[in-house]
Amino acid sequence: MKKSIEEWKKNLPPDVFQILWDDGTEPPFTGKYVDETRKGIYHCAGCENRLFDSEDKFHSGSGWPSFTKPISAKAIKKQLDLSLGMKRTEVRCALCGGHLGHVFDDGPQPEGKRYCINSKALKFKKNDEKKR
Repeated sequence: MKKSIEEWKKNLPPDVFQILWDDGTEPPFTGKYVDETRKGIYHCAGCENRLFDSEDKFHSGSGWPSFTKPISAKAIKKQLDLSLGMKRTEVRCALCGGHLGHVFDDGPQPEGKRYCINSKALKFKKNDEKKR
């Protein structure tokens, strides 16, 4: 998905643009999905790519929505982030390239991963109970 920065800026709310395209981070415990418990799928707020299943969400206490794994390995891209004097692994949407958050090696087993994702980078779509 190729859009110019100007197109993204025009089509996204400023706070979502700041997270996705200026690699921002929302303050901890302020995101609308931190305590979300409904069943559904978390999509990219920019392009609506399917990213995370609620079945893989857990309460990490970090202040951001946390997941043990992406919905598929092809849903995200990982890259080295050396900003802020730290060595971290950044998580981006594989379809549009928007910044989502970071992944850490301190999650629950068996995966042992904590995908720490900004709520503003996500769009939640609740499962339709009738489809089950």
